[in-house]
Amino acid sequence: MYVSIIKHPLLAAIALTATCAVGCSAAAVAAPHTAHSTASARPPTVTRVSAPPITPPKPPPQPRVSITSVRTADGGLVTVATFLGPVRFVLHDGSADPGPVAGVRAGPVVSSAERGQLLAAFNGGFKLSAGAGGYMQEGHVISALRPGLASLVIDRSGRARIGVWGSGVPALGEAVYSVRENLQPLVLNGRPTPAAADWTVWGASLGGGAYVARSAVGQNAAGDLMYAASMSAVPADLASALASRGARIAMELDINPEWVQMDAASKPGGPLRVEVPGQYRPADQYLVGWTRDFFTVLASPASPPAAPPRSARIRP
Repeated sequence: MYVSIIKHPLLAAIALTATCAVGCSAAAVAAPHTAHSTASARPPTVTRVSAPPITPPKPPPQPRVSITSVRTADGGLVTVATFLGPVRFVLHDGSADPGPVAGVRAGPVVSSAERGQLLAAFNGGFKLSAGAGGYMQEGHVISALRPGLASLVIDRSGRARIGVWGSGVPALGEAVYSVRENLQPLVLNGRPTPAAADWTVWGASLGGGAYVARSAVGQNAAGDLMYAASMSAVPADLASALASRGARIAMELDINPEWVQMDAASKPGGPLRVEVPGQYRPADQYLVGWTRDFFTVLASPASPPAAPPRSARIRP
């Protein structure tokens, strides 16, 4: 009996020792594995993708006048003014030519409504008595329009274009508001016309000389109007200057020093300055009133007025 009691505790101790050895060994083996697994479980790498830079929208074009000087082959100096951005044009009647016309609003003085938008003003064409072309103002035909002549055409919104009357101008159904014709084209299809070389067919000059004050207006492929003038030039000088600046078509305007004038402001409604070196007339001439027809260049197109009168819808 005594021996039996001793054996059992001994067997229990041996069993306990074996169990501990197995368990502890397992724990010892498992522990490093667990530690290794924990250390190797790193967070996933996050790739940051940069958003493309935001390009701010381009600001809308601002109405302005770009003035350049062109030296011609014969040594003449021609001033070229290009009217850029959202602009509109108004033909004004002179107090003497064509004189007062019932129902016409754009008279010999720049109106107060125009003054705050005024960018530039420049002279019109020959006296109507010269027979150099027709004249239509605000739907009223004052002098009959003639096919084949260069024409500055303005619609009721103030958009302007230059063309040959009866040859694509006016377009079918086009509501024409004002038209100023003056002789044949000076530039056509981007090149000076053959007639530009013959100064004798471009109006009677003061003193009968070839080189006198002259002016012209053209239009480039983008639709911008371009005014050119010099106090001493032949028609070919104006044609060359306008063509070199991209004019696709152009027409001569008035000539001789009394009539050639162009004034411009650095911003709409700003003070006007003389832009043709040596011009006779002061910068405020069109503001106080003038005897001959002229054009104003205004910023920020205004809302078009009511439907044009029936007489404005004409065909050549």
